[in-house]
Amino acid sequence: MERRTFLRASALSVGAATGGALTAEASGPLRVQVLMFDGVEELDFVAPLEVLSLAGQMSGGAITTRMVTTGRPGTVTCSYGTRVAVPGRWSPEDADVLVVPGGGYTDRTGPGVHRLIADRAFLRELAAADVLPVAICTGTMVLSAAGMTRGRNATTHSGAKADLAAQGATVINARVVDDGDLITAGGITSGLELALWLIERFVGARLAQRVETVLEYERRGTVWRA
Repeated sequence: MERRTFLRASALSVGAATGGALTAEASGPLRVQVLMFDGVEELDFVAPLEVLSLAGQMSGGAITTRMVTTGRPGTVTCSYGTRVAVPGRWSPEDADVLVVPGGGYTDRTGPGVHRLIADRAFLRELAAADVLPVAICTGTMVLSAAGMTRGRNATTHSGAKADLAAQGATVINARVVDDGDLITAGGITSGLELALWLIERFVGARLAQRVETVLEYERRGTVWRA
């Protein structure tokens, strides 16, 4: 938590102190882990993975991004059959940010977020972890199941907003909702905006704008901030 506070406080100084060159913070990079699981929605994880990886490359390592699982390393099968090799298990001590994508929410018996929601040991570990929880689409419902959105401002896919509200969150109809130590994003493509916001918040607007230029993408919607 203290390291995240330092990164947040120093974000605006990145680049200015180096004559415009974007470099990693002296305290080390912002370490992002992207949670992978059977049934994960492809775009939910691919968008932030590419945006954040590109930012890390363009900044000389200010951000590192890796895919992780809740169990043993191995291959996960995504919503549309894409198979992805995941090299490691989630390790909170090695992360500053955990990105939880969504997927499979409408099928309660198949692969997807409902298997994470049913994994009580993982939910306890998630709730206790000293990381910034970030969720995309129905990944927010995993955080909700861990008790992390109750009484908090959050968003999720339109098809799950009623459930999120019923579980105690204050649902904000924004593409990205930054509630301080909890960040959530709406529908499937909102991972683009969420990742660009993470870059801006922790490393600076200059790098976020450069990444947008390379991707030839213009951010949509408003980041709602507490």
